[in-house]
Amino acid sequence: MELNNVKDALSAALTHDRTPGAPLEVLIAGAGPTGLALGIDLARRGVRALIVERQDGLSQGARGTGLQPRTQEVYDDLGVLDAVRAAGGRYPDIALWENGRMVDTQQMIERVDPTPCTPHSNVLMIPQWRHQELLHERLWELGGEILFGTELTDIAQDPDGVRARVRLADGSERTLDAAYLVAADGGRSAARKALGVGMSGPSLAPGAAVLADVAIDGLDRDHWHRWHLPNGGFVMILPLAGTDHFQCFAMDPDRAPDTSADAVRDRLAAGTHLNRDQFREVLWSSVYRPKAGMADRFRAGRVFLAGDAAHIHSPAGGQGLNTSVQDAYNLGWKLGQVLRHGAPDTLLDSYETERRPIAAGILDTSTRLHESRSWRRGKDLHQLGIGYPDSPLTRELRDDLPEDALRAGDRAPDAPCTTADGAPTRLFNAYRGPHFTLLTLGDTDLDTATLPADPPFLRTVRVGGQAPDLIDTDGHIRDAYGDRPAAFLIRPDGYLAVAAPAHDAATPIAQALAACTGAAATAR
Repeated sequence: MELNNVKDALSAALTHDRTPGAPLEVLIAGAGPTGLALGIDLARRGVRALIVERQDGLSQGARGTGLQPRTQEVYDDLGVLDAVRAAGGRYPDIALWENGRMVDTQQMIERVDPTPCTPHSNVLMIPQWRHQELLHERLWELGGEILFGTELTDIAQDPDGVRARVRLADGSERTLDAAYLVAADGGRSAARKALGVGMSGPSLAPGAAVLADVAIDGLDRDHWHRWHLPNGGFVMILPLAGTDHFQCFAMDPDRAPDTSADAVRDRLAAGTHLNRDQFREVLWSSVYRPKAGMADRFRAGRVFLAGDAAHIHSPAGGQGLNTSVQDAYNLGWKLGQVLRHGAPDTLLDSYETERRPIAAGILDTSTRLHESRSWRRGKDLHQLGIGYPDSPLTRELRDDLPEDALRAGDRAPDAPCTTADGAPTRLFNAYRGPHFTLLTLGDTDLDTATLPADPPFLRTVRVGGQAPDLIDTDGHIRDAYGDRPAAFLIRPDGYLAVAAPAHDAATPIAQALAACTGAAATAR
């Protein structure tokens, strides 16, 4: 966006003219995957949000390339998965090279067959620059805005809102007012520093590598290529799905990390059997230094930390970007409930309560993988098992469940089924959107007249019983959710908030919904 356009957009935001009479509700610092995903979620909820990004455009470079299956489910809900899958692909096997010959191949990333409850079962590879472009396009479709060349410099807040100081590319400064601010501005977050929130974590072995996107001649695109160096270093070259380029990672303890194009060519030629001229063009390069840490808090008043601003991971295991997107997904629906449905501000406390322990566990996992130097990656990294069983928003009210039963706090699984008239569909189709879903199995005494009759907020889906909406033709819903009559309240981010027996579901579900609207719970 040109500077004059940035100033025009800022002027509109400052004068609250983006929507007549409507002030800015959420200011998001950072237009990486975290900020973009949050912007999409808020836009589809009708929340007036603005993203400010200090760079002049979206970040370049393939950077983080792996989208875990749980993130693909998030993108299915946000309406961007089809575009992401069309632009991406699977990771190839690793080819090991010695003395100019391919001596072995290994499968690094375990391939998993899809199941009825997990339709997206494999890691998807897509360059981060393309990933961000697609998120940006979806944000634009929904009417969201980004102001590039706009850097957050300071934050002030009071019980009624946040006042953020921003600097434009020409050095001029403006002030933006919003109800809430989300800092998604990376590991060196200016917002986190302005708030005085500390970050601590494990010490990773020092070192530096060169990361680069390169056009290469004479190297096959069917493998992820790896060369070991005599001094313990290595070079890895990954063909980037949907492009003609390769991502190169070169760790050489005997060389300084120079990112100039000539130095990148020299380093890659020295570490592989390819000659310098085969590295035809260096499109982007950066220095990678391993870091890990987590912010002491994820919330400070009306400001929230998300993504790398809240937690920094080793790239081992492909967890950081995915955890960051799911931060946004957790926070987005809660901001929507507070700003659009009258929920109390205290609902937002559950963001830190839920996400900080998850980030801590994933930080431990990525650090362990980094230190192990093992390259094998299994389905334990798919993030499908993440849940919130100990959240204050979670209530499991059924007794005598089998050990492996689905429980409140777990991810709500998918299942193929049919509509009442026999058309094929899936549970994920019913869950898709910014609403809560009330899923009932079999006959229940639940009087839906006592619940909010607003489909954008709550949708009821009956499986079996009287007047079913869906038919469990092949038993996949029974396999995933159990064979007892029951009612499940599914949060907008696809987790089970309440699981109750059919005969005693009305009151707890009404109470759970009331906690997310600020209304008094009613149930007969």
